[in-house]
Amino acid sequence: MPRIPTPVLLRRSLLLLVWLVAALAIGTTLFLNSSRTTVLAGHDAVVQPTLDGHVVLATGPVLPDVRLALPSQVGVRVVLGKTDATSSEELFERYALIAANSEAQIAKVRELVVEMALASALRGAAVAAIPVLGFLLLGASRRRDLVEGIRGLHARPLLGAGLAVAVVLALWQPWFGDESEVDRTRAWMPLAEFLGPGVPVPEEARGLEVRVDITSSSTKRLIASAVDTYATSREWYAAAAEAAGEIELREPAEDETVVLMVSDRHDNVGMDRVARAIADRAGATGVFDAGDDTSTGKPWEAFSLDSLDDSFSDLDRWAVTGNHDNGPFVGDYLGELGWTRLVGEVAEGPAGGLILGVDDPRSSGLGNWRDETGLSFAEVESRIADTACGSEERIDTILVHDAKLGREALERGCADLVVGGHLHVQGGPTRYDGPEGDVGYSWTNGTTGGAAYAIAVGSKPRRDAEVTLITYDDTGRPVGLQLVRLRTDGKYFVGDYQELSYPGTV
Repeated sequence: MPRIPTPVLLRRSLLLLVWLVAALAIGTTLFLNSSRTTVLAGHDAVVQPTLDGHVVLATGPVLPDVRLALPSQVGVRVVLGKTDATSSEELFERYALIAANSEAQIAKVRELVVEMALASALRGAAVAAIPVLGFLLLGASRRRDLVEGIRGLHARPLLGAGLAVAVVLALWQPWFGDESEVDRTRAWMPLAEFLGPGVPVPEEARGLEVRVDITSSSTKRLIASAVDTYATSREWYAAAAEAAGEIELREPAEDETVVLMVSDRHDNVGMDRVARAIADRAGATGVFDAGDDTSTGKPWEAFSLDSLDDSFSDLDRWAVTGNHDNGPFVGDYLGELGWTRLVGEVAEGPAGGLILGVDDPRSSGLGNWRDETGLSFAEVESRIADTACGSEERIDTILVHDAKLGREALERGCADLVVGGHLHVQGGPTRYDGPEGDVGYSWTNGTTGGAAYAIAVGSKPRRDAEVTLITYDDTGRPVGLQLVRLRTDGKYFVGDYQELSYPGTV
C-alpha cells in the first residue's frame, strides 16, 4: 500500500477538522433553534431544546411557569398552548395526576429532543461539507487563481465573497433585536418558598421552582391543592402497584398464555402501573384494551394513551375503541403506537388463535366498513356475527367495548369467548349454547380506571377498579378467567379462577 505524503495527510486532516468544527457549530445552532409541536399534559405544546440545564414548563400568561434542574447541560423548554379544560380546578387536578404518573410524558419529550438532535446533526454535517467539497472540487490551480484574483483586487472573487457575506447577514439580521419579555423580569422561586411552610412539598418535588411576580391567593391555593393531589396520588398508586406483587393468582401452566384485559380507563393513568404490576404477577404476555381510554376522544387526551402504551409497550397488544373515544383520534393514535387495531376483520390473537373485534359504533359509526357511516348497534352486532360465522376456522375471542356486540355471534355458536366493558360493572361468565351444540361465553370487565362517570382523574379511583386475566391453551382457545379488583381502600379482591369448558374437552 503506497504511503500518503505528509503534506497531503496534513491537508486532509485539516479539512476533516474544519468539517467537524463547522458541523458542530452549524448542528448546535440548528438544534437550539429547533422546535416540535406535540400534545402534552392535555395541551397543544411546543418543545424547544436549550442549554440552560433545566426543563422549563411555560404555562401561559396567568399561571406561574415551573422549572426543574437537570443533571446535564442540555435542557428543554415546553410552551403549553390551548386546552379544553373547563376550569382552573380541573386543569390543576389533571396536572397533578399526570405529574404523579409522568414517565410516559417524560419519555415523549426525551424522544422529541433526541429526534431534533439527530436531525440537526445530520443537517449540520451536510451543510458543513459544502465548503469542504467546494475546496476539493476547485482543485489546486483554480484555488491559486482565486487567491491571486483577491490579491489583485479582481472583481469576480471579491463579488463572490461579498455575496456570501450578504447572504449570511440577510439570514442572521443582527440589527433586529428582541424587546424585553415580561416573563424575563420575574424571578424564579423555590416551590416550597412560594407555597409557604404550611404546605408540605414531597421530597421529589423539592427541586421545583416557579417564576412569579404578584400571584393571587386563589392561585396559591390551586397550586397547593395540586401538590397535595400529586403526593396523595403518587403514594396511593405506588402502594397499590407494590401490593399487586403479593396477591395470590392462579399460576398458568407451561403451555398456557395469559392476557390482561383493561377497559374504561377514562384517563386514569395512575392505574396503568397497577395494571402492569398485576400483569407481571400473573405472567401475562399480552394485553386487551376494550376501549373508553378517554373521556372525549380528543387529542388533548394523548397523555392517557401515551401512559397506557408506556406501561405495556413490550407486550402483545390488541385494542378497540369505546363510545367515549369519540372520533378517529384514539384508534389512529394507538395504531401509530403499535397496537393491533381490530376493525372487523379476523386477526391472529393470543397463542396463535383467532381474534375478531370492532370499535363501538356509538362513537365512530364505523367498523371495518370504512365507507359506511351511521351503522346502528344492531347492524354492527349482525356484521360481527356474519364475519365470525363465515370464518373457515372457529373464532377464539371477540374483543369489543360492549359485550352485547358479540351476543349474536355467541347465539349462533360461532365464537368461544366475547369480552368487553362499558357497563363499569363486572358481569359473567355467561354461557351460550349454540344450535349445533357449540358453547361460548360472554364476560364483562368493570372499569379499570375506577370511573364513576366519564372521567376518572383523581388522587385515587372513585370506585373499585378492575382488570381481568384471560388464560389461553396452546391452541389459542380461552380456557379460564380471573377477576382482580382494587378497592377504593387500596385492598385487593381476587376472584376465583373461572374455567371455560367446551364440548369434547376434559
